[in-house]
Amino acid sequence: MAASVDGFFDEYGGKYVAEVLRRPLDELETAFRKYMADKEFLAELELIRRDYIGRETPLYFAPTATRLLGGAQIYIKLEGLANTGAHKINNAIGQCLLAKRMGKKRIIAETGAGQHGLATAAACAKLGLDCTVYMGEVDVRRQQPNVAAMELYGAKVFPVRSGSRTLKDAVNEAMRDWAAHPDDTHYVLGSALGPAPFPDIVREFQSVIGKEVKRQCKERNIQIGAMVACVGGGSNSIGFFSPFIDQKEPRLIGAEAGGIGDGVGQNASRMTGNASREGIVQGYKSRFLIDEDGQSLPTRSISAGLDYMGIGPQLAALGSSGRVEFTAIRDTEALEAVRFFARNEGILFALESAHAGAAAIKIAKEISPDKAIIINMSGRGDKDVFITSPVFRPKSWLQFLHAEIERLEAAKDIHDAAVMSEKKE
Repeated sequence: MAASVDGFFDEYGGKYVAEVLRRPLDELETAFRKYMADKEFLAELELIRRDYIGRETPLYFAPTATRLLGGAQIYIKLEGLANTGAHKINNAIGQCLLAKRMGKKRIIAETGAGQHGLATAAACAKLGLDCTVYMGEVDVRRQQPNVAAMELYGAKVFPVRSGSRTLKDAVNEAMRDWAAHPDDTHYVLGSALGPAPFPDIVREFQSVIGKEVKRQCKERNIQIGAMVACVGGGSNSIGFFSPFIDQKEPRLIGAEAGGIGDGVGQNASRMTGNASREGIVQGYKSRFLIDEDGQSLPTRSISAGLDYMGIGPQLAALGSSGRVEFTAIRDTEALEAVRFFARNEGILFALESAHAGAAAIKIAKEISPDKAIIINMSGRGDKDVFITSPVFRPKSWLQFLHAEIERLEAAKDIHDAAVMSEKKE
């Protein structure tokens, strides 16, 4: 199941959109198929991957984690070392380059944790494209470092204040914008979901991760027992798993957001638990956290990138067939994984990626010592300082915030006094 058949992965996928979006989607699919067979386009993409993204990213053997956990050898695919700090740049560069070849001048994107918005803003800055990013107001507040960086790259960041004010609502706003401006605008969807052909496009641009892992393991004679990735919409996981999907081995494990409990509104688990349903939402069929009337249910996760109500259609199909195993990781387990890998390997996982780290910790003893567990560290944890610091160092963090407020107020007073002085002169 490496690619969709007429936009479907078994029963999931499709293109359930209003007529106004069908034309730009068809145009996009035609261009994608054309340029993925264009040697000049692929050569330019490969050059950008090497010199701008910094590919290939390392496959790191984690000796201390291996010793402490027992069982399998632990390896970490360091996507956090890619330019902008996460895997999202792989897809953003690919789609922006494609859009430029299509003659589009303006790029729009949605973002949750901010990493896709950041990557898209950076890609647009490099390629000379106008960039607008839609981000839920809740996520704007908790991911300020990424918001600041997006604006530095020249992007316009629009806080979305409708609905739950998170990723779902940012997607809705981006779709509306695209429907209103299809001629000059391309929507860089950040995950392997949405109406066809987006799941195929995103998987293809992210498959560079899995292809590198396969090559790196072959070169080093690493026998893979399991591969583990976090799953929100599914871009990092499907790219990571892609070259292995049609094989019986290794085990492919997706770590969902287990949040704080099993109840509705306490997590964002679509493939684990019993709260999700099949449905058609935001242009595609998959499994979603929705009620009997198809209305979205509240979700919760400490990681802004994993609280989306749905999952990509290919992952839904692979979960239904049993090829991908899913597990729910609680917020507390993700936080402990952040601490574990930081202290024992000097690697700071993003909260999203830490869900994969926590899942690997759980299964380490299930895999024999002559085989490896490969963790996709899809992003760095620098962006999460406003979330992790209140947990790991609450008193010091509170003191820092008070000191910052005092400093900013003093700076404002000095500025206001200078302005008044100039006016008097």
